[in-house]
Amino acid sequence: MKIAEQIGTKQHQYVPELKNMSLNSKIPDKPTLEGLEARWIKAWLADGTYSFDASAPAERVFSIDTPPPTVSGSLHVGHVFSYTHTDTVARYKRMRGWEVFYPMGWDDNGLPTERRVQNYFGIRCDPSLTEEVSLDDGGGGGKKKKSSSRITSVPRSQFIDLCEQLCAEDEVAFENLFQHLGLSVDWAHSYTTISKHSRRVSQRAFLRNLSRGEAYQSEAPCLWDVSFQTAVAQAELEDREMPGAYHRLAFRRDDESQVFIETTRPELLAACVALVAHPDDTRYQPLFGSTVRTALFDVEVPVLSHPLADPEKGSGIAMICTFGDTADVTWWRELQLDVRPIVGHDGRILAEPPHGVATERALRAYGEIAGLRINQAREKVAELAAESGELIGEPKAISHAVKFFEKGDRPLEIVTTRQWYLRNGGREADLRQQLLERGAELHWVPPHMETRYENWVMGLTGDWLLSRQRFFGVPIPVWYEVNEDGSVDYDALLLPSESQLPVDPATDAPDGYAPDQRGKPGGFIGDPDVLDTWATSSLTPQIACGWEENPELFERTFPMSIRPQAHEIIRTWLFSTTVRSHLEHNSLPWKNALISGWVLDPDRKKMSKSKGNVVVPIDLLDRYGADAVRYWAASGRPGADTAFEEDQIKVGRRLAVKLLNASKFVLSFTGGHGEANSGAASEDASNNPDISAANAKDSTADKAAHTAPASAPELEPLDLEPLDKALLACLTETIASATEAFEAYDYARALERTETFFWDFTDNYLELVKHRAYGEHGEARANAAHQTLAITLSAVLRLFAPILPFVTEEIWSWWQEGSIHRATWPTAEELEPMAADGNPEAYEVASDVLAQIRKAKSQAKRRLNSEIELAKVHDTSARLDLLASVQSDVCDAGRIQELQTRNAPQFAVETTLAPEPQSV
Repeated sequence: MKIAEQIGTKQHQYVPELKNMSLNSKIPDKPTLEGLEARWIKAWLADGTYSFDASAPAERVFSIDTPPPTVSGSLHVGHVFSYTHTDTVARYKRMRGWEVFYPMGWDDNGLPTERRVQNYFGIRCDPSLTEEVSLDDGGGGGKKKKSSSRITSVPRSQFIDLCEQLCAEDEVAFENLFQHLGLSVDWAHSYTTISKHSRRVSQRAFLRNLSRGEAYQSEAPCLWDVSFQTAVAQAELEDREMPGAYHRLAFRRDDESQVFIETTRPELLAACVALVAHPDDTRYQPLFGSTVRTALFDVEVPVLSHPLADPEKGSGIAMICTFGDTADVTWWRELQLDVRPIVGHDGRILAEPPHGVATERALRAYGEIAGLRINQAREKVAELAAESGELIGEPKAISHAVKFFEKGDRPLEIVTTRQWYLRNGGREADLRQQLLERGAELHWVPPHMETRYENWVMGLTGDWLLSRQRFFGVPIPVWYEVNEDGSVDYDALLLPSESQLPVDPATDAPDGYAPDQRGKPGGFIGDPDVLDTWATSSLTPQIACGWEENPELFERTFPMSIRPQAHEIIRTWLFSTTVRSHLEHNSLPWKNALISGWVLDPDRKKMSKSKGNVVVPIDLLDRYGADAVRYWAASGRPGADTAFEEDQIKVGRRLAVKLLNASKFVLSFTGGHGEANSGAASEDASNNPDISAANAKDSTADKAAHTAPASAPELEPLDLEPLDKALLACLTETIASATEAFEAYDYARALERTETFFWDFTDNYLELVKHRAYGEHGEARANAAHQTLAITLSAVLRLFAPILPFVTEEIWSWWQEGSIHRATWPTAEELEPMAADGNPEAYEVASDVLAQIRKAKSQAKRRLNSEIELAKVHDTSARLDLLASVQSDVCDAGRIQELQTRNAPQFAVETTLAPEPQSV
């Protein structure tokens, strides 16, 4: 059953109505792409062309969980790439009769926004301040600060106000660019991730996770960004190759023998709590259960075994420090070791030595590194160990992967803090299996992307760290009781009701407490942290669909139909959204996942702001037009990384221009618009030649002979010519192929099939049919050509509409009522009555012969309108029979005076050119 039948959509009459049309006033004399975006954006907004009908039944709704772009500066061509993919699907589904729910969100909370605000205004947030600070040297009122090396500290409330102000400005610019690109978003359904509504949804979901035991807090080691001074989740990590060095250090046993370890982090010697080797390593088996003393700091630590120790790495025995890397955390937890931290939240060595560092020599050494940054401490420890003779030989330079926060500039450290976590299968096999099954339920485009999801779930080593030590985000909606002795009871949670949301524990007081009890014995304190930005972004389906706040909308749109997104955030956005929906709704949040690839620069590297290799799209849109840029974007297949190629955008522009001019040429036959050739001139004809007869006539006589009728003819039901039926049979195949591609979310293949047909149509069919269309063989045969041209143009425009929305809307407005984007998608079934006995091979044979005729004229350096005295076509009997059915049109197009045919196994055309007319 067709989709249109499934959703009860009535298909309109496929054959366009041309009777009594007056096109003179609608078709411009010189069609151009200039100004199309501004005119049609205004019209679409005024007419509500893309407005969602909230009363539509759920079975007719196609809902899109549109990625909310991070509002932190500017959009780049990578955004244009992926958002165009989504828009082509939205437009196709709308034309198939679905009511498309296509909202847009803005991701405006989190670290990127804070960093942009800090740099833009030259400020930092200091929560201890209460009075608003004047920014007079920047003009006051939150204007951009003038160039200055001085950083101004502002209170949290002022910092948040400035974040909101800058986000609002950026969002306007983003919306304008997306409209310029032609996204068919319903702007009435837009949201921001820091809005009151989004904060309420995010806090409600957290409280429900907490009530079900899915959210919990724990004081434990966590990855820590020392620049932003916030905890970081596993999903936000990236490995970066960094230079390092192995330092060979001597640890002493009681018998004064030595054990040598090799480490890239000698600065953590004072944090060492054990040595570890593989249980099967015979070199160290005699040492298991004994103790050694650390180099330089003289701390007695045990020698233990663990299967994660790598006998091939370094000396085969490693020091366990609290904490140097995630392996240290695993060993510390499983071997139940002591904690001896020395790294502070600011990335400096703590002032006070850890317990165990007690000898005079150890304290003196520690005093040398206290307060130093990590790199400085590394150099100092190496220097001290070399002086003491405990650094053996020179450090060996290496290059190794170091973990960074994806938005950070300094290597991560591991510190122990109290944080909030959400169960995500990282430590529970049952939940992990359930989430793997959710991934299997999801329809992945392309299918191999499911493997990335599976690998991520199977590779999780812990639960989702939800809390962040930042300011501009969704506050964690929790207060804690303060004991009478002034200590905080973190187990005594004070929670708001859902009806009170959103709350800000930093400024609001919990029920039963007065504001002046904040921080006092017997009072309360608010949780100072905010939720990870993904903790809110993972709820975009709930935010957009009105969870718990608009039940009718939620029922119609959730679970959503599709999640379009990039492949690198499968581990973050896609997985986290799946987790939240599974826990809250026991379902997937959407049915399909459409994964886009990266945009690569000419060196095949991913475009990103951090690499400085991005292309800003506004210049491209201004120079080439939105349709041309969309053409390049839609040429990239789902999931495939695609190189940015400006030449491909130029191809898209030539296609759009060709559509304008070929359409005017076609409509001139039935619209009474004067000379047919006037509409076929192309603004880049030298690079993209139009139909030869339409591009240039060679004489006044030619022009007079090929002038279109003065008015549109009355179209009666006609028997189409074999060539017409053959073309419509080819069109039927194209429609079926493009539809199949779009149903599989392969917009690139749909574009490829449509474009191939269109260029063939303009290069061959228009040439083959033009003489008949001009009326040289009578009105009946001309009308058959006119009807075929109208049918084909209508279908081709609608096939192109999801990709090239502006130029197709412009042409549609010349001869049809309403928007093409609310017209129905062409179907192969609708053409069957006219194309049922059409043979595509007849059109193929005609095109093949015409191509050989053109080639012969070109090789003879003769003009395309030169006469052919005799053409001999050699081919199989079956193809020659088909040629006979279209011979009249072939001879007209090739200006062939006589055509002969001969049976032959191989196709060939012999030509004899007529003598050129003598000049007078």
